[in-house]
Amino acid sequence: MRDKILRMLERNSRIDLKDLAVMLGSDEVTVANEIAQMEKENIICGYHTMINWENTSQEKVIALIEVRVTPQRGMGFDKLAERIYQYEEVETVYLMSGGYDFTVILDGKTLREVSQFVSDKLSTLESVLSTSTHFVLKKYKEHGTVLARKTKDERMLVTP
Repeated sequence: MRDKILRMLERNSRIDLKDLAVMLGSDEVTVANEIAQMEKENIICGYHTMINWENTSQEKVIALIEVRVTPQRGMGFDKLAERIYQYEEVETVYLMSGGYDFTVILDGKTLREVSQFVSDKLSTLESVLSTSTHFVLKKYKEHGTVLARKTKDERMLVTP
């Protein structure tokens, strides 16, 4: 039952408890207790709203920054990851396999704001060897939800 609850909440965290119980073939109290237990066990870590910022008047820049580091003796990557995720601008930090050690995702208001973060804060950390910054140009799908809907082609059909 836990896996089903998690999958359903991941798709829609605002689903009504009554509807969730019906879909699971269970009662509300059992489902509520299971969710509370998973929150206590830190399996469910939070509930977020996904926003398509392109449909608002808010300007936003999203950057993916690949970071190559030298792990610290006795602490590995965890201590450095903690330093990086403490920055307010940082949304996500992943330890990666491959050519870079971390992928850092951050939101900024402008390209300049992102570049200042990288040059003033991230690249100056003692263990950081190099960074490579990539800017998100457009989101098509995020967390399983399609954001860029195909618009109807309103051009006139011309045939020979």
